[in-house]
Amino acid sequence: MENTKTIDSVCTYCGVGCDIAAHVKDNKILKIFAHPDGVVSQGKLCVKGKYGFDFVDSKERLRIPRIKKSFLEKNPAIKDAIASSLVELDDVWFECDLDSATTASAMKLQDIHTRFGRKSIASIGGARTSCESVYLFQKFTRHTLGSPHVDNCARVCHSPSLKGMRTTIGEGAATNPYNDIYNCEFMIVIGSNTIEAHPIIANRIVEVAVKHDNMAVFDVREIKLHKFAKYKAIMPYEANILVLNMLAYVIITEELYSDSFIAERTKGFDEFKDKILNDPYANPKYFENIEGYEYLGKMIPKIAREYALKKSMIFWGLGITEHIDGSYAVMAITHLALMTGNIGKSGAGLMPLRGQNNVQGACDMGMLPYYDPDYQTPKEIGLMTPQLVDKMLSGDIKAVLNMGEDLMHIHPNINKIEKALKNLEFLMVQELFMTEIAQRADIVIGVKSAYEKTGVYINAMRRLHLSQPFVESDLPDDWEVVQMLDNKMGGNYAYKNSNQIWDEVREVAYRRFSGASYIRLERHRKRGLQWPVHTEDTPILHQLDFRTDDGLGEFHYHQYKLRGMVEEIVNKSLSGYYLTTGRTIAMYNNSAQTKQTPSLMEKYSEDLLLVNEGDACDFTSERVILKSKNGQTASLRVKFTDKVEPKTLFTTFHHADSKINALFGDERDELILTPAFKSIKVEVINV
Repeated sequence: MENTKTIDSVCTYCGVGCDIAAHVKDNKILKIFAHPDGVVSQGKLCVKGKYGFDFVDSKERLRIPRIKKSFLEKNPAIKDAIASSLVELDDVWFECDLDSATTASAMKLQDIHTRFGRKSIASIGGARTSCESVYLFQKFTRHTLGSPHVDNCARVCHSPSLKGMRTTIGEGAATNPYNDIYNCEFMIVIGSNTIEAHPIIANRIVEVAVKHDNMAVFDVREIKLHKFAKYKAIMPYEANILVLNMLAYVIITEELYSDSFIAERTKGFDEFKDKILNDPYANPKYFENIEGYEYLGKMIPKIAREYALKKSMIFWGLGITEHIDGSYAVMAITHLALMTGNIGKSGAGLMPLRGQNNVQGACDMGMLPYYDPDYQTPKEIGLMTPQLVDKMLSGDIKAVLNMGEDLMHIHPNINKIEKALKNLEFLMVQELFMTEIAQRADIVIGVKSAYEKTGVYINAMRRLHLSQPFVESDLPDDWEVVQMLDNKMGGNYAYKNSNQIWDEVREVAYRRFSGASYIRLERHRKRGLQWPVHTEDTPILHQLDFRTDDGLGEFHYHQYKLRGMVEEIVNKSLSGYYLTTGRTIAMYNNSAQTKQTPSLMEKYSEDLLLVNEGDACDFTSERVILKSKNGQTASLRVKFTDKVEPKTLFTTFHHADSKINALFGDERDELILTPAFKSIKVEVINV
């Protein structure tokens, strides 16, 4: 095509991190595709990656900074300072230039810092932008502002994976590259709707499962992946640790574990073994007491035997982590690998399937309250997002800087969060669109999307990809906004481009990135490099030692606690409905970007409620409202199916107006405060 350029980059959606290319003409994206030799994509993209680029040119894009009129009325000195640039937009907002928006933000931050101290400010977000921007965001917060309070959306997804894996094997990331799926002999997928949420990884899983009939799939409902499974395991809600400990019990009682691996590379096994053998819930025969799920008592031992005796991989998603025992469940997963030696080699390992396109990178960059870049211990540990929300309500947190994370949509207890945000003196948001949180901000600054800038993104298997812009934009990058704030608050940031920031990252986080220069990343743009990157990259972790202090893997047993649906079934008192949530392939998280593409909206224009056909008598209208002790949803369209179990429900959460997250409260992971999105009891109201 005449005057058409082909530009390589990385997909802006999920943690798979597909290498992509675009045909671009006259500064417009005409088409996005994947090269046949793309190492991650393998030449294939999901519908979001292939068609979901209309957001770049959307009329809804936030292109001019906005300042809320009510904010300026409360801050007359700020209004006087920027008055000449203010242009009335509507009853709520003024528009202004970037210089004025950052001046107003810096003035207010300085005011709050002076009156209430450095810990009155927090920064949240960054998993939707580049590593360079996230790194500078946490650096600015910790050093210029002096606040330890930084966090990102890993809090609502895979923080338990980080916690559980670091506790047991010293590193909270995937152990193997995706293509190792082709080298494994057995696969367990648990709590991951992989075909919908991580489709390009699912392509590999399905191909191997069809060829070798070697996959077990655990979920609370029937998902598409079950079609290809040898073992189709549907389990009750909140039974992850119950099932995982049973797998371990079988491996121990049948002596299927690797004596040599345990002796040479682990510690604490004898104590672990003793605890599990004395656990009344660990014997798979316990499922004989759980009506409707009795078959798992015989299926679990079969799965355990295949896993232990073959070169195996385990994949998991938010169906594991978004529970009150999510961190412990991840530990239970790593125990299986440690017992059997299914780690540290090709075709055997652990694969947490991360959600956001750069959530791995955001954590690597230190956008967590308890880690500096490279997972070093910070001088001062800050608060996690749920704790910050409580401090907003108590008046201790006065200002929040937000970079692309919609607290008012993707976090739980949104009624509580709304009250918390109203209690702030200042909320600044950097975004692409007027999302739910942007609407509640005092100052909103539109920034470049991933398709308009250069930067490093790190996917779910630790692979670094260097993005480059498909189109030119006069909007600022996230890091440029942060640099302006820093300079206006007395700082001396003087980065001329993202490369200079990345070179600093390579020095600060040298254990992972010292060898990952822009030059090398450009040369390997389609392949990417897996950290740690020094002279060469590292596709497989833990080949010789685990990344614990002494190099040994550790066992940390946690007993299942009878509760919820399982307790009700055992006591023959099951009543009401249990709800779980998840994604659909056409939409992405809060749908801010995907809903700008008409063809994707046609596929999924609203959140649907899936109901078992046998429960139709309780659903007498086409739409219902779900209610919990925390709040209620908007009306949801009902779709009857045989893919969910009786007395259980499923819905997605992509559309903000559904208010799904109003149902969820402060029930969360005991160690790391990730919300329990995967199980809540609800009341059904026909409308």
